[in-house]
Amino acid sequence: MEDQKISVPKWYWAAAIFFLLWNLMGVGSFFQFTFITDEALQALPAAERSLYTSYPLWTKIAFAIAVFGGVMGTFGLILKKKWAKSAFIISLCAIIPQMTFDLFFTKSREVYGPGTEIMPILIIVIGVFLVWFSGFGIKKNWLK
Repeated sequence: MEDQKISVPKWYWAAAIFFLLWNLMGVGSFFQFTFITDEALQALPAAERSLYTSYPLWTKIAFAIAVFGGVMGTFGLILKKKWAKSAFIISLCAIIPQMTFDLFFTKSREVYGPGTEIMPILIIVIGVFLVWFSGFGIKKNWLK
């Protein structure tokens, strides 16, 4: 029996490109946060500067794993590779402690005000969705 070519719907490609852009924005945020210049740090209000300097090294490492794992996962989606799911799982395993720390162990709400929780929660939800989405792609035989 010949292998049938499975057609991937157009919305899949739109989603993959959207999530690639989303994760690339995360990489940009990582570099901006991690490699902030002394001049830029000094230009921040005191409360924000204190918040920036309060993050331990492990949160920056988790941040890197989260965003680069997400980018790798989206490249996996674009290349239609099953390993995309593994990359998203690794990314999510870094997202959860990083965002938990940000939500519950920093003064970000005091510094930035109400609504600060929206982005960390959104990042977790999207991370969970990408694990599910890649698994869905595997079940549909879109990812090989």
